Amino acid sequence: MRDDRPAASLEPPAVWFQYSPDRKGGRPRGHLAGFTGILQADAYAGFDHLYGERIQEAACWAHVRRKFYDVYVASAAPIAAEALARIGRLYGIEAEIRGRPPDERRVVRQARAGPELEALHTWLHTVLPTLSKKSELAIAIRYALSHWTALTRYRDDGRLEIDNNAAERALRAVALGRKNWLFAGSDDGGERAAAIYSLLGTAQLNGLNIEAYLRHVLERLPEHPVNRVEELLPWNVAAQLPAVQLAA
Repeated sequence: MRDDRPAASLEPPAVWFQYSPDRKGGRPRGHLAGFTGILQADAYAGFDHLYGERIQEAACWAHVRRKFYDVYVASAAPIAAEALARIGRLYGIEAEIRGRPPDERRVVRQARAGPELEALHTWLHTVLPTLSKKSELAIAIRYALSHWTALTRYRDDGRLEIDNNAAERALRAVALGRKNWLFAGSDDGGERAAAIYSLLGTAQLNGLNIEAYLRHVLERLPEHPVNRVEELLPWNVAAQLPAVQLAA
């Protein structure tokens, strides 16, 4: 998933789906064999072996928040409420700097989110010994502390987001689809589904109505020169046509 618009990037957003027949850790290793940089993702164990000198981990605060939120909904625990308030202040800072260039985001985060993160870290360490080790609150706190380096990496890199919600939103169509069909039919079907998800998800990210975009492409594809097929990619279609014609 690429969507750097919150960091003032002019590159069009895009999402890429890759099919695999299982969730084994070797699958992301193959997908990211040539990648070097920062991988922002949830705490899926299959990614753990990737992190090191070549790939650095950036974790997701939304996943941390969700654990405290579930506890609060179930019991209205004051500690969960305090954790949500502290995490909420981090998100408030992000709302103010959304759309600014990376350097500006980094400066603001270091000045404002940095102290909040340090205070939260200290508070979590203080609260944890007062809880039962098997309680949901203790599990939520240990989750945050065990991923702390990855959770705070966004503070010092304005290109990163506080969470990976953009990727989560892109996956929503797949999650909804599972309620309507049980399988792709074959590995080939899975690969075709991934390609279609990638194309349509990217069209949606670029502000296109999916049905209108497909109609536009399919009407032109039979006579369109194969060496100019990139003209039919979502961001190029969005730039070529009046917004009202293909808008969501």
